[in-house]
Amino acid sequence: MPRFSIANMHGIHAILYALFDDQEKLDRSAMRRQVEVCLEVGVHGMAALGLATEVSKLTDAERRTIMDWIAEDNGGRVPLSLTIFGASVAEQIAQVRHAESVGADWLILQPPMVGQYGAAEYIRFFGRVAEATDLPVAIQNAPAFMGRGLSSSEISDLVRQHPNIQLIKGEGPVVDIAGLVEATGGKLPIFNGRAGLEMLDNLRIGCRGLILAPDCIDYAVAAYDSFQAGDEDVALETYRKMLPAVVSTMQGLENLLCYGKRLFALRSRMTIHDRGPVLRPNAAGLAMIERFAADLGPLRRRCPDAREFRGRTIVTES
Repeated sequence: MPRFSIANMHGIHAILYALFDDQEKLDRSAMRRQVEVCLEVGVHGMAALGLATEVSKLTDAERRTIMDWIAEDNGGRVPLSLTIFGASVAEQIAQVRHAESVGADWLILQPPMVGQYGAAEYIRFFGRVAEATDLPVAIQNAPAFMGRGLSSSEISDLVRQHPNIQLIKGEGPVVDIAGLVEATGGKLPIFNGRAGLEMLDNLRIGCRGLILAPDCIDYAVAAYDSFQAGDEDVALETYRKMLPAVVSTMQGLENLLCYGKRLFALRSRMTIHDRGPVLRPNAAGLAMIERFAADLGPLRRRCPDAREFRGRTIVTES
């Protein structure tokens, strides 16, 4: 029996950064601390091996290692999704098998990052991988970042052909995601990303939640909880607090990996080491991130209705 129901999946899910040591190797203690921080602030789900995890820079063994670590550190406390990356059906199915073995609750399939093909080929590819597992599967549709993707109607066709494709991980503006909601009849849970841009409007059009890197995730959780409680004024006030940092870091994927990761590190008292090739920070960018970190404060769990954003801070015990 699944531990979590896809029908009830919702909220703010954390997509982890890949954190490296000064030798550019994955840092076990830093990765564990990242999971702990995300759980402490009240995320509704955990994810790894997406674009924010720099999955294309990781070896096959490193991707499996991250699966092992996040499953161990999450310990079944919130739903766990793992992104499946690979250039062939066989490579992706091998990753699927490892994700199954560590207890993933659902999977996110990325299109193969080789070549450029028509929609029919990607539909066949996704379908063959989806058929290899009984786990619920999502399709990552991020054409702006990955250079390949499917239209709303093509995704609708794919879902009809493969019933265990039960979610969509989007990376697009609200107007595009609204078309996907319409094409799927509002029956398919959709999680958007883009660091939280247009967050409240994503919820208004029917997104179940967002999958976000952890630099501002405490504010995102608080805004989401307020929105769900029917207090849109508090949700908007909370969201406005995080928005300048979101706009700054989400100028592109490499910008997020450079400055978003450093914002997370400043707010969680950690140190960042990059694995090259990478966008290197400059003085102007670092100065902005330091201002954002000072304004947002340390990452922490906030009171359930987020009313501390109206002028005073209340820190609740985890």
